[in-house]
Amino acid sequence: MASSKQYLEFVLEQLSGLEEITYKAMMGEYIIYYRGKIVGGIYDDRFLVKDTKAARVKMPDAPLELPYEGAKEMLLVEDIDSREFLEELLAAMYEELPAPKKRR
Repeated sequence: MASSKQYLEFVLEQLSGLEEITYKAMMGEYIIYYRGKIVGGIYDDRFLVKDTKAARVKMPDAPLELPYEGAKEMLLVEDIDSREFLEELLAAMYEELPAPKKRR
């Protein structure tokens, strides 16, 4: 099942307090970037983020879920209605995320 544009727009609105939030459509789903680094994505109308130490501290009870078959498990963000929480989560995760790969 592909994610809806409405859910993407809702998540982007919740993240609008952060600068440099971008996304890329990918086979019916959406990859979410913060300041050029991949933080997670929208998969089947779920906001999933990379499993980092900072994300686990912010969401100790978050379930691990597969974004799609064959992928690494990611953390499900359940507190999607709190802008403040989402902004703190992404800011905390940023330093732990790998730098974007250079294109040739």
